Amino acid sequence: MDLELNGKTAIITGGSRGIGKAIARELALEGVDVVIASRGLEALEATAAELSAETGRRIIPITVDTGDDDSVKSMVAQANEALGHVDILVNNAAVAGGGAVPTFEELTKDHLWDDMNVKVMGYLRGAQAVAPLMKAQGWGRIINISGMAARNAGSTIGSVRNVSVVAMTKNLANLLGPDGINVTVVHPGATRTERTVGIVANRAKSEGVSEAEIEKQMDHGNSIKHLVDAREIAYVVTFLSSPRSIAINGDVIAAGGGMGTAIHY
Repeated sequence: MDLELNGKTAIITGGSRGIGKAIARELALEGVDVVIASRGLEALEATAAELSAETGRRIIPITVDTGDDDSVKSMVAQANEALGHVDILVNNAAVAGGGAVPTFEELTKDHLWDDMNVKVMGYLRGAQAVAPLMKAQGWGRIINISGMAARNAGSTIGSVRNVSVVAMTKNLANLLGPDGINVTVVHPGATRTERTVGIVANRAKSEGVSEAEIEKQMDHGNSIKHLVDAREIAYVVTFLSSPRSIAINGDVIAAGGGMGTAIHY
């Protein structure tokens, strides 16, 4: 299937590593010129050089703090100038998860606000900045990377921020759909990224088992018995970025390999 992406352009926040980097790679392989944005310029420049050499597309690094209004507006303006137009926005920047989760007694407004400001408000800031550009050309795609904590308890902050992303997405889809702009959500679950090697090593040490045993446990966390790789998340996002995805708007695509036993309908 031709995804009709050749010649399109994209902005990916949180694009220097992990899922964001994998998405940048797959879009570029489909002929998309990409701006990758995050806080750290050194990592951005290294990723841009790597992906440009691999794909032959323009990969442009731009720093951004998605927790700041002016920073997001500036990043989108720079991207539009560099790319000539903006067709796709992948909102992916967030406070990194996977660390210690504050207990109910420890949880403060600062914990919650940092997550909500960078992820939920950051996604909204990005959408607000690109929407006029997409409206003017009559087409666009906004894909919000959320997470399975929206469907599972265990982290109050994780659940609140990810459910909020879903609610925002449906509202944006209804508002922007008539202008040719589809807005969707992808829920990754546990995903193999560059961080996985270190996580496996630390867990093996703390639990007194082999790294192979930890890998086996991680593989059995879903119904496909295989830890989903960041590139497999990127395949889903690449389709949602395509004109071929016109029938999907305001909805959630879970990409956790069949995590959990609940029925969602």
